[in-house]
Amino acid sequence: MKLVRWITGTVVLLVITILIIVLPFRSVFFAQDTGHIGFIGRVVYILILSSLMILFRVLKGPTAADRIVAIDIFGILIVGLCAVLSIATGRSWYIDIGIAWGLQSFIGTLALAKYLEGRSFDD
Repeated sequence: MKLVRWITGTVVLLVITILIIVLPFRSVFFAQDTGHIGFIGRVVYILILSSLMILFRVLKGPTAADRIVAIDIFGILIVGLCAVLSIATGRSWYIDIGIAWGLQSFIGTLALAKYLEGRSFDD
């Protein structure tokens, strides 16, 4: 039964990703006069789809370690979204937000891992 669910989920995700690549949605994030809107729009929608899958894993993860890994991956996706927004808009402060988010995500992941291991934070 797990294999059937895994294969079904993989096929659905591949179809959605191919549809995003081949037939992107009309972008609501950026002005329509930019030349690279097709690529940026596709990347943003793929990042949003990935974020929804990660949030599902955070909520349904069978173990706490799975949830920690999912939160860490979500932080990486947010940094990637900040980088894409910085490229699309030409504003460098998105990179600053991405760097701060990456550092906070790293520290949070270390703290959660130490907590699950049962060690104190000053070790």
